[in-house]
Amino acid sequence: MNRFADHAKNPLLISSIAILALLVIGELVSPGFARGDQIVRLLTVSAILGIAAAGQNLVILGGREGIDLSIGAVISLGAVIAGNVMNGSNAAIPLAFAAACCAGFLIGVVNGLGVTYLRIPPLVMTLGMMGVIQGGLVVLSRGVPSGNAAPALMAFVSRSAFLGIPGILFVWAAIIALMALVLKRTRFGWSIYAIGSNENAAVLTGLPARRIRVLLYGLAGLFGGFTGVCVIGYTGNSFISVGDQYVLPSVIAVVIGGTSLSGGAGSYTGTALGAIALILLQSVLTTLNLEFWGRQVIFGVTLLLLMLLYGRQARLRV
Repeated sequence: MNRFADHAKNPLLISSIAILALLVIGELVSPGFARGDQIVRLLTVSAILGIAAAGQNLVILGGREGIDLSIGAVISLGAVIAGNVMNGSNAAIPLAFAAACCAGFLIGVVNGLGVTYLRIPPLVMTLGMMGVIQGGLVVLSRGVPSGNAAPALMAFVSRSAFLGIPGILFVWAAIIALMALVLKRTRFGWSIYAIGSNENAAVLTGLPARRIRVLLYGLAGLFGGFTGVCVIGYTGNSFISVGDQYVLPSVIAVVIGGTSLSGGAGSYTGTALGAIALILLQSVLTTLNLEFWGRQVIFGVTLLLLMLLYGRQARLRV
């Protein structure tokens, strides 16, 4: 019975069951909800959230109450930079990706230095950085949308690339595989779990915990910048608050996927499933034509139940 209970509380299993249940509910409420092209569209939206959540996942796994509230602002910055670099030119797509990712990485490194060496709480540091970026975007853009996505990028993100599947889904699949490989099969991945579980013990074994944590925040910023380019590829143009909608969902996807908020336990595979489940839940609630407050109540109750279930476990190892 104990073994069955442990399996029943496995975040990967719970997320998978939730995804199937939401697809069934959506199909019952609105026939065609689980149609192939509709599922592809939902997966495309999930991919954008999932890529943003990848960086959030790394920061949270690293422990010390890690969180990155600047992710939304970094996504907005990445979208603005990419839009202005491309400005509708297919030839400028590689440069747009490079510029957005470099800007995001540098911002993440600053966050990591503040958290690690200045001992600023992650919540305060990243919240302050969010304000700095948002203020800078307002000054630079004067509140006016600028820049446009290249046609090839829009086709890559939103249209069929192979067998009816958009290119971004192949990129997301590669990120999932790479994250699983890094976290479970490399020294760097084991070091992340080590400092997240017990930083003092990790330091005593010779791990450079400070440098690893700075790098984790840098990678979170890099994923944010990358997401910004994907967002402008999906929307076609950028505005200074386009990334705000990803701040809380990126954290929630990590939690739904079973990553411990105290760090040291979890996986990106779970986070990817959490992103899909979260997007499906939002879509089902919208399909039900509930009032905004009703959607928020159901959404909140569902998340609280999941957190209550996960919170009853001392550690999650998935």
